[in-house]
Amino acid sequence: MVASAPSAEERAPEPVRFDPLLPPEIAAKAEDVGVAKVRLPLVNTLALAFLAGAFIALGANFFTIVTTDSGLGYGAARFAGGIAFSLGLILVVIGGAELFTGNNLIVMAWASGKISAPMVLRNWALVFIGNFAGALATAALVYASGQWAFDNNQVGQNAMLIANRKVNLGFTEAIALGMLCNSLVCLAVWLSYSARSNIDKAVAIVFPITAFVASGFEHSIANMYFIPLGLLVKREDAVTALSPSADLSHLTWGDFFLRNLLPVTIGNVIGGAVMVGIVYWFVYRRGRAGARA
Repeated sequence: MVASAPSAEERAPEPVRFDPLLPPEIAAKAEDVGVAKVRLPLVNTLALAFLAGAFIALGANFFTIVTTDSGLGYGAARFAGGIAFSLGLILVVIGGAELFTGNNLIVMAWASGKISAPMVLRNWALVFIGNFAGALATAALVYASGQWAFDNNQVGQNAMLIANRKVNLGFTEAIALGMLCNSLVCLAVWLSYSARSNIDKAVAIVFPITAFVASGFEHSIANMYFIPLGLLVKREDAVTALSPSADLSHLTWGDFFLRNLLPVTIGNVIGGAVMVGIVYWFVYRRGRAGARA
């Protein structure tokens, strides 16, 4: 008697994979994620973007505390601050939120013809606005908490000087620093797509983010917290008295937008969308079925 073939129910289940995704698989996943992101309802997109802005702001706040009066020396203090700042992207990726800089990878789905350019731009605009609201609200809350007065007002002094350095960058310099920053941020997101567990995701995120922070690169969403907080604490005489020689003439809302946020955002888009997203699409997805030639 010939044995009958096992039924679908009797077949052994597919083995569970614990190994990380390979780069071609990451590229396919990045496209699928991009499609899902642009299809989110408007309210969900804005709410998740608000959370992402707040999460990045919490990481920026952690950075400010860790680098205040640390006594570690420049390099070690930046390294410690970078690890602290990684909290922000870990919360975004594992907690689930919509971050403008990470969403620059959506261009991979556009390049493959799965979504339109207006869909990409709509997502970026909504997420940028939501991120700004979340970061600004967190800056206002931190200021209202009086945290700036910790360590004899040195936390406030550090926050003010961080913001002042950022608004004194040259336009081209800010673009370049933004490009370098978001290439690392998008690489952190890219690596997290390969992960099979939350621990894997966290580890994948820490080193690229620590590298960008320690290197002094510029992140538009983080600056939506850093600079408004600096503008708020600048109003406190106890804080400004600690830096009597500091030239704070450019620490204004106008210079925040024109001398920092605008060029840094341009750089972030180039660094994330082009230097990472389009390059990986060209290598792994170009010529696939349904993709642009």
